[in-house]
Amino acid sequence: MWEALTGWENSFLHTLQDGATETGDVIWTAITTFGEAGIFWIALSVILMLFPKTRKAGFTMGLALLIGVIVGNGVLKNVIARPRPYDFDPSLSCRLAWGKMSTDFSFPSGHTLASFEAAVGLFIRHKKWGSAALVLAFLVCISRLFLIVHYPSDVIAGAILGTLFAILSAKVVDILWKKWESRT
Repeated sequence: MWEALTGWENSFLHTLQDGATETGDVIWTAITTFGEAGIFWIALSVILMLFPKTRKAGFTMGLALLIGVIVGNGVLKNVIARPRPYDFDPSLSCRLAWGKMSTDFSFPSGHTLASFEAAVGLFIRHKKWGSAALVLAFLVCISRLFLIVHYPSDVIAGAILGTLFAILSAKVVDILWKKWESRT
């Protein structure tokens, strides 16, 4: 199944790899760390939960991240079991400037998933901050390609799923928020 899709994606990744530089690898690796295990986004959501003006945004982001880790990383990656580009095509090499190569499956991109869940969740609640977060999420998404750790379809799926999980989370938080407010 993956062979048909992977053909053009491999060509695209080879083009990126041919243009790669050590400086670029360091820059893209630094950017990709914002999506690493969702830690930056989790920390941001917890911080936002601490303040009444941003609490709803923090809960929206946190719930979206929780859904993503369960559905995206826990279920989809293991059910779909798509190999990483460098595992599928040995002529491609991981461009991470430091750290170890990923050993889990490729689809969907967990970095992209977490980044879009959090950024869209924040955007729904605070357009100005959310816009900045979306720029960072997009850069994380692009970094996964330049570092040759994901196929384009992995990051596209991560962005779409992250957006959907954030929208779902916002709706759930709105419902729970109303119930909580009616109790107090």
